[in-house]
Amino acid sequence: MGNRLIRMTKRDHGENNNGSKSKRMGRSQRKMAAEEEMLHKQALAMAIHQHQLSQRFEGSMSRRIGSRRRNQTEANNVNSGPKMLPENLENIKTKSIVLVHGEGFGAWCWYKTIALLEESGLLPTALDLTGSGIELTDTKDVNTIADYSKPLIEYLQNLPLTENVILVGHSTGGACISYALDQFPQKISKAIFLCGTMVSDGQRPFDVFAEQLGSAELFMQESKFLIHGNGKDQPPTGFMFEKEQMHGLYFNQSPSKDVALAMVSMRPIPLGPIMEKMSLSPEKYGTSRRFYIQTLEDHALSPDIQEKLVRENPPEGVFKIKGSDHCPFFSKPQSLHKILVEIAQIP
Repeated sequence: MGNRLIRMTKRDHGENNNGSKSKRMGRSQRKMAAEEEMLHKQALAMAIHQHQLSQRFEGSMSRRIGSRRRNQTEANNVNSGPKMLPENLENIKTKSIVLVHGEGFGAWCWYKTIALLEESGLLPTALDLTGSGIELTDTKDVNTIADYSKPLIEYLQNLPLTENVILVGHSTGGACISYALDQFPQKISKAIFLCGTMVSDGQRPFDVFAEQLGSAELFMQESKFLIHGNGKDQPPTGFMFEKEQMHGLYFNQSPSKDVALAMVSMRPIPLGPIMEKMSLSPEKYGTSRRFYIQTLEDHALSPDIQEKLVRENPPEGVFKIKGSDHCPFFSKPQSLHKILVEIAQIP
């Protein structure tokens, strides 16, 4: 052993130091990977479970995830006293953030965002819209924006009069938070459109995607992705992209594990709500505090279209996420989290 140490060359010595450093880095990376793997496994297990449901459940998956996570956090911190917010977050007036998913997704898609927001001391809640996630209404029975947004509206109705929330609407979830703004403006402190359909009065959510999918009329006549829930001789009730199309449109920058989660979790998209012309009043929706987050590698809603939405219906602030596809909660979760916290801090 001693002879070996004496004969070790400088090169050998350098390699040994590098090896020790690599081992330390390796342990850290393995720990981070293990934590990430655990999050993925939990989310994937719950997503797969939704396909095995044989009866209707009350509440959304996110409430189960959120409450489970909060209960675990409380258990871990029983002897550590109340969690302290960072100094710059102490003065945030509204800490409750409601996350509203886009077409085909469910509350499950926010699992990384929920974790990051909770770690920041904020209070996230993700909802399943009607016919989404583990809310088992059939797509063919979701015919209007009011139908689709019902879980969000019920959530807002049940808020105490003295409380309000920040809404985050992803993609067509933007139409739902627009609808909510027109129903309960006093309960919504800010509305954040995440590559969302921030439409104007009289527009349809589908119109925003017309450049990618063609006109609404053409899509209804010719798309091969249509679902006829009431029979082939009746108008289509929904649509569902094939895996190849979903990957190209939504997940061109997303990690493969998150794409796998999405593929077993996404559900058909109801046509009625996205084909409905929105009725948005200037005295309610028009006076709301709106913010827009653009995704710059988005294939479903191109940056040019997002810029057009912002020009035509100017929000209070615009933020951009470089390198993000249509699903920044997967492709750029840290960047999304940072922007959400920043918007929450705006007086």
